[in-house]
Order: sequence, then structure tokens, then C-alpha cells
Amino acid sequence: MFVYILKRLAYMIPVLIGISVIVFLIMELIPGDPAEAILGSYATPENLARLRESMGLDKPIVQRYFIWLSNILHGDFGMSYSLERPVSDEIFDRLFPTLLLAGSSLVLCSVFGLIAGIISAIKQYKLTDKLITLFVLIGISTPSFWLGLILILSFAVKFNIFPASGMIDIYGGGGFLDILHHLILPSFTLAVVATGVIARLTRSAMLEILRQDYIRTARAKGIDEKKVIFKHAFKNALVSIIPVIGIQAGFVIGGAVYIEMVFQWPGIGRMLVNAILTRDILLVQGGVVVVAAIYVLINLSADILQHILDPRIKT
Repeated sequence: MFVYILKRLAYMIPVLIGISVIVFLIMELIPGDPAEAILGSYATPENLARLRESMGLDKPIVQRYFIWLSNILHGDFGMSYSLERPVSDEIFDRLFPTLLLAGSSLVLCSVFGLIAGIISAIKQYKLTDKLITLFVLIGISTPSFWLGLILILSFAVKFNIFPASGMIDIYGGGGFLDILHHLILPSFTLAVVATGVIARLTRSAMLEILRQDYIRTARAKGIDEKKVIFKHAFKNALVSIIPVIGIQAGFVIGGAVYIEMVFQWPGIGRMLVNAILTRDILLVQGGVVVVAAIYVLINLSADILQHILDPRIKT
């Protein structure tokens, strides 16, 4: 197990380097002058030249990349020109709201997806299975941003049950219940598509396992049906379900970008959109690298968990 974890950690290095190269090049290839975007179109040539020099834009692109990468490895993400504060401080402040939103959505989609998939497999071709399949297809096909707007109009504007935006009330104090009250609509919106995907995969994996000879043998021995489903079938099906949950974690984190904009959630996604609009290069690069690192770590955790459940998986 220790060797397996070391190998997986070693695989992360080229992945993260590749991500850093892509993020750096994308921001470099976006049309427009970052200095002019910061100072405005009425800035003097002297001020523009001074700002480009301070941002390192007068150096070759390869040199800029290695300077930027070296600084990140030392924990220095640079200064945000639009916010006039260290990028690392801004990311740290935004990290908890994003992890809270993505984490709660991942828990919701995992729990409901697994339950729906198991019930659908047990009740194959019956009315329950058809209804679950119908709701799953509707969930997968529904655009999250559109669903978010519908939920805001229904539960915030019309019935006034949940708040339409933000993470805390101005007069709410920001306690646990206040945050939970604001979290329900965005986390549900973010979880719908992933719930459908996990439910479909769970149904397929469970049906494949339930057709195995050892399941028929267990039933022939008179073992309780619940024990057959959860101890023998579901436990083995988890080996193929866990990697999909890890992939869905990436989609949930990525989807948090526009869900945070719809619900004005103060996370990294909303920060990235504002940073792109203001051409704040260092803030965008730092935010994307941190999100990508979180995604890689989640997938690493999923791989390790899968290896624990099935040690036959090759290291």
C-alpha cells in the first residue's frame, strides 16, 4: 500500500506541471494587454511600460513561466493587481466557501446517487426502476445554471423559504444554521447532474454483480436478501463506483464556478470569473492551479480507496 501511494504521488508531479503549463499559456494567449486592462485606456505609455516591467511582462514567456513556477513552489502566488493584496491570501479566504459548497454537493450526490442506483437495480424493469430512470435522465439533462435560476425564482422570490444569494445574512451573524440556510439551494443545484451519473453507474454495476454465480449461491443458501445486497453485491460494486465518484468530484468543483456566480457564493469560482474580467493574470493562474491540485488530490484519494477495497488492482 505504501509503495502504491508513493507511485500515485509521483504520478501527480507531471500532471500538476502539465496543468501549470496549460494555465500559464492560456492566460498568455488571451488577447489584450493586462497592463492596459488594469490602468485603463487613458493610461500614459510611461505608466503602461512601468506596470509591464513590474509585472514581468517585458521578459520572454519561457523565463516568465519558470519565475512564476518557482515562486509558486515557494508559496508565493504573487500580488493581485485588481484587489491589491497577495493572491495566496485571497485564495485562502475563498477556499473554505468553495470546499463547503463542493463538499456538501458531493455528499448529496453520492448518498442519493447510490441509494437511487441500488433501488433501481433491485427493482429492475418495475415501476420504481422506471420512475428513478426518468428522474435520473431529467436530472442529467437539466442545465445546472437554469435549474439554479428556477430554484431562486421558486423558493427565494415566490415562497421566500431560502435566501437567493450570498453565504450569510447581513444580520444573521454567520452561524452554522445561517450558513446551512444559504447552502441548501446552491448545493442541491450543483449535485443534481452528478447524482444522475452516479445513480446510472451504480445501477449498472449492481446489475452486473447481482448476475454473478456467487450471488445466486448466496441466495440458494438462504442468506438474508439484505445481507446479499449490501454485504456481497454493493461492497464489490463499490470498486467500480468509487472512481466515478472521484471524477464527479472534479465536475462538482468545476461546476461550482458558475453556480457560485448564480447564487453569488463567495468562493474561488466567483473570484476566478471576476479575475478573468479584470485580466488579473496572477489571480486566475493561482486560483486554477489550486483548484486543479484539489481535484488531483481527490482522485488520488479515490484511487487509494479503490485499492483498499480491491488489492488486486495493479500498482
